[in-house]
Amino acid sequence: MNGWMKTMLRWRWLVVLIGIAVVGAAGSGARLLRFDTDYRVFFSDENPQLVAFETIQNTYTKNDNVLFTIAPKSGKVFSRDTLAMIQELTEKSWQIPYSIRVDSLTNYQHTEAEEDDLIVADLVESPQDLSDADLERIKTIAINEPLLLHRLISPKADTTAVNVTIQLAGKRPDLEVPEVAAFARTLAQEMRTAYPEVEIHLTGMSMMNNAFPEASKRDMATLIPIMFLVVLVTLGFMVRSISAMFASLLVIIFSIVTAMGITGWLGIALTGPSAGAPTIILTMAVADCVHILVTFFQGMRRDGLDKETAILESLRINAQPVFLTSATTAIGFLSMNFGEVPPFHDLGNIVTMGVLMAYALSMTFLPCLIMILPISVKTSRDEGAMARAMDRFAGFVIKRRSPLLWLMSGITLLLIAFIPSNELNDEFVKYFSKEIEFRRATDFTTDHLTGIYAIEYSLESGSSNGVADPEFLANVEAFAQWYRSQPEVIHVNSITDIFKRLNKSMHGDDPSYYKLPDARDLSAQYLLLYEMSLPYGLDLNNQINVDKSSTRFTVTMHSISTNQVLDVEKRAQAWMRTNLPETMVTPGASPTIMFANIGKRNIMGMLTGTTIALVLISFLMIAALRSLKVGLISIIPNLAPMAMAFGIWGIMVGQVGLALSVVTGMTLGIVVDDSVHFLSKYLRARREKGLGSHEAVRYAFNSVGTALWVTSIVLVAGFFVLTFSTFKFNSGMGLLTAMTIALALVADFLLLPPLLMKLEKNQ
Repeated sequence: MNGWMKTMLRWRWLVVLIGIAVVGAAGSGARLLRFDTDYRVFFSDENPQLVAFETIQNTYTKNDNVLFTIAPKSGKVFSRDTLAMIQELTEKSWQIPYSIRVDSLTNYQHTEAEEDDLIVADLVESPQDLSDADLERIKTIAINEPLLLHRLISPKADTTAVNVTIQLAGKRPDLEVPEVAAFARTLAQEMRTAYPEVEIHLTGMSMMNNAFPEASKRDMATLIPIMFLVVLVTLGFMVRSISAMFASLLVIIFSIVTAMGITGWLGIALTGPSAGAPTIILTMAVADCVHILVTFFQGMRRDGLDKETAILESLRINAQPVFLTSATTAIGFLSMNFGEVPPFHDLGNIVTMGVLMAYALSMTFLPCLIMILPISVKTSRDEGAMARAMDRFAGFVIKRRSPLLWLMSGITLLLIAFIPSNELNDEFVKYFSKEIEFRRATDFTTDHLTGIYAIEYSLESGSSNGVADPEFLANVEAFAQWYRSQPEVIHVNSITDIFKRLNKSMHGDDPSYYKLPDARDLSAQYLLLYEMSLPYGLDLNNQINVDKSSTRFTVTMHSISTNQVLDVEKRAQAWMRTNLPETMVTPGASPTIMFANIGKRNIMGMLTGTTIALVLISFLMIAALRSLKVGLISIIPNLAPMAMAFGIWGIMVGQVGLALSVVTGMTLGIVVDDSVHFLSKYLRARREKGLGSHEAVRYAFNSVGTALWVTSIVLVAGFFVLTFSTFKFNSGMGLLTAMTIALALVADFLLLPPLLMKLEKNQ
């Protein structure tokens, strides 16, 4: 290896040019990068909840939507000006790209009896011509109509909504969703300008789809520059060399560019989680550079070596630990492929590409560039002071080895005991911080009108035209009444409400006939007459399938946790099995149900991946360190930080969501960084210098201690920067990972050395 390194440095210009060429070729794929804006990307094609939801979507019309929530400042929806505004917005909403249906108060198809005729017409026509009595009549109808209350009108009649159903072409969702969102925002602003007396908030599934890439792009524009600043400050503090800082920054930038370029070439679309890859790659790449450069400058400043000898010695000493840390980190991130969530697969794979490229550049491009660039070395008092401080710390650990071993073991076990305090729970709307427009709009809508969390059922009658069967309708109505009695529910959308209203209208609007028809032929006739009277775009295809054998049943809920969602669905299934025919018992399906189940499914997959990664990393450590005992010892400081971090999380938060279900796989490889470098120096002292375990520990602290705490600071700072993300996937993951890495440094400084001295003889 020494001969190969000398040859590489001799041809340094060629190595640098080849490195630049490789990066350029790989990085050119970055132009092909795109964002996938569909929330469905969080679910694999085989996900049972996604399959169930797609079945409903394919049976009826799609229900992705844009919801304009309208709140008049006067607090009165039923005024001439507000109704005129709603009518205008309703008409203009048809122009939103890919819109297939628009529902509002003004175009709600109200039925009335006029002698022997059934009149089906817009609830509001010519708003400015309405009398006060007309306004009061319309208000009374609206707030007493189950299909409108808590869906398009609030009980206090102070908030309403215009709901636009969107059906994307599906050819370029990365362009189609932003197109819908941009048009909706422009329209909302246009209406705000024309009607300053109303507030308009935009929510709905289409706006949520658009919020994912917007949050990611915002993070990339803010977090990466912050992290680069952190790296610059840290490198400047450590190496005190502009040339070394420049070379390190090139390694970092080239690693990111290569990973993102290959991502583009492979056709991998960026999503909320995977868009955080550049920040993680940046963090990991700087760790390799710090270890090589710190040893290099120590050789020149402390040992008086010339430039080439110092870089060769640094490469010799760090070749194995840098390889091990890169390999174990790659294994850790690759274990994310065992999870259930495809965007996390992408994150793991992209970071792995960046980590491997950072290793290759650190071992080739970096030393060659260092040889080319001018390097000035000055002895620093601070460096001597740091070395003395580290030596004193090593003496403290050696002297207090037994108390430290018992203390750290006790603290570790105590924190591990709090792991069961964590509950698997989530709220997918809260994936976004309140800085995001979608989150604010959704919170307002949930507080004042309706919710975005829903469960849908496709209720089967068992026969063609069976939706008109009185027995089937009675069962649907019983299910609706049960759901309306549940405290988590805001609104139930059931076809039975239409049948009851039609029965009332066909009996002269007699309130006593507001009930389900008792004859199948009557129900079928009412339904046919009603459908023939509906205008284009407002038919019942969103509620009844083609052969009228099944109906869509939709439940809207408050913003509740995933555990509460699953509990509601569990109670619903129990009620259905007890009270409905077997043919009508069907699982609930919706994005809400999908997200409620994904966390648990992902954790089960990640447990498998983490176990495999742990076995591979353990074998790799044993083989590389050439010591079964030391390799097995290393497992303790590699696993303890994750366990302690989740224990602290159980005390502080107590809720683990989808974002945190991947942290074990991510951090398993990263925390190995400190233990690998410490153990490699420890074994070098034992084997090459013949030192006892106590002095070998001191040697390890003196040779690599400073680099370890500096790289740990960089890693912690890098992941802590993610906590400022507006996307909870990244912020929660960043915080727990930063905690784990900080605890890894504590374990490697205060637990690993006493453990080595306890299990290894001091001779």
